[in-house]
Amino acid sequence: MVEELRRFGIRDERVLSVMEKIPRHLFVPEHIRHLAYEDTPLPIGHGQTISQPYIVALMTEALGLTGQEKVLEIGTGSGYQTAILAELAGEVFSIERVPELAEVARRRLAELGYRNIYVRVGDGTLGWPEEAPFDRLIVTGGLPRVPDPLWDQLAEGGRLVAPIGGRYDQYLWVYTKERGRAHKRALCPCTFVPILGAHGFPPGGRGNKGPFGLFGSSRPPEDV
Repeated sequence: MVEELRRFGIRDERVLSVMEKIPRHLFVPEHIRHLAYEDTPLPIGHGQTISQPYIVALMTEALGLTGQEKVLEIGTGSGYQTAILAELAGEVFSIERVPELAEVARRRLAELGYRNIYVRVGDGTLGWPEEAPFDRLIVTGGLPRVPDPLWDQLAEGGRLVAPIGGRYDQYLWVYTKERGRAHKRALCPCTFVPILGAHGFPPGGRGNKGPFGLFGSSRPPEDV
């Protein structure tokens, strides 16, 4: 899997080393564990998925972690991305909307020995204000726009990585906060399960345009 990630252009050796170390098969349902190291997303129940390894690596690399950062993750899911972040950052605060997934991930991560991860159940689009600001922020589901609460909770000079666009058709973006303004860089088109919430997609609803560009489409606007 790691050699394939290198061929796909992942260059951060710390990210590659961590992805080689963490047993991805422990984060997927038992009946599909034989597919755990294929470069494909897999279902984890409750309408959610674990992202394909390449996307996990790409998003993690884009965060530019150095080891001391305080990270906010929106969408704990299986806990796989959470574990990778915990290996590369100082602390990880992760929010999951589905209580059953949050509980399984919390237990699994504790069994694997992680002590720098904090998981809560709630609306991820509202962030975790009492723990803000965060040096890095990663969203593991599609959003129609960057939620104002998340942007407000990102520290000056921090980075935010998120898939922005339509309900099932997004573009992956990296935002850097400089003097309160968003400087953005497009990574690639992608398809994530939509994030539901006050600043996400309503159940059965549609997305809209956001404050940093035309986020209703997967076609990227010009970089700032």
